[in-house]
Amino acid sequence: MRIEGARALIAGGASGLGAATTRRLHAAGAHVTIADLSDERGEALARELGDGRARFAACDVTDAGAVEAAVAAAAEGGELRISVSCAGIGWAEKTAGKRGAHALEPFQTVVAVNLVGTFNVLRLAATAMQGNEPDEGGERGVCINTSSIAYADGQIGQIAYAASKGGVASMTLPAARDLASARIRVMAIAPGLFDTPLLAALPEPAREALGASVPHPARLGLPEEYARLVRSIVENPMLNGETIRLDGALRMAPQ
Repeated sequence: MRIEGARALIAGGASGLGAATTRRLHAAGAHVTIADLSDERGEALARELGDGRARFAACDVTDAGAVEAAVAAAAEGGELRISVSCAGIGWAEKTAGKRGAHALEPFQTVVAVNLVGTFNVLRLAATAMQGNEPDEGGERGVCINTSSIAYADGQIGQIAYAASKGGVASMTLPAARDLASARIRVMAIAPGLFDTPLLAALPEPAREALGASVPHPARLGLPEEYARLVRSIVENPMLNGETIRLDGALRMAPQ
């Protein structure tokens, strides 16, 4: 699928992996809609990109109305062709331990944002894409979701996060099959240890130790590397129904 001139929605597009994706797609000529909870970061990024091809839409991915509005904004003046879901949160707690059972509310919240929120964006973006005219390759759109290597390598205390990201990976193939007749592709990326705002809060020695645990390259992944894979997926029509690990051959230890 051609990126130049296409309309793209990036959920969680104001920071981290999402912001890098926003910049990469914009640089390739897309009209980008940054859907994010943070008005300050989203509006700042839209101003930074300038030139009328970037806009911000305040959006909570768990809110159907907000996502519908963001999808409509992204499709304004054209057809929404690209949807990327990067919005997500984490939580660390054991299933049961000295303090008792894992609290139910944070588990539900993580699943609501990471899994249900991703599905919310996917279902509404795909619905909008169904009305597109097929492009020269016969495609109407592509939806890319963010899983994590935790879906397969969940560590101690990651049960909520791993469950939510496992759901994202597991729904990729059935979603691709559901949407195949509409000529809409669905893919997921499962990043490993990336230099995002979450890891930026750690002390530098801890960040270095995490980077050293990656076989090759022995460092934290860069958000721009995630964004480069997004572009490759968009442009390669045979990539469909798959979750791609982006982790430098890392396999996470139990803790």
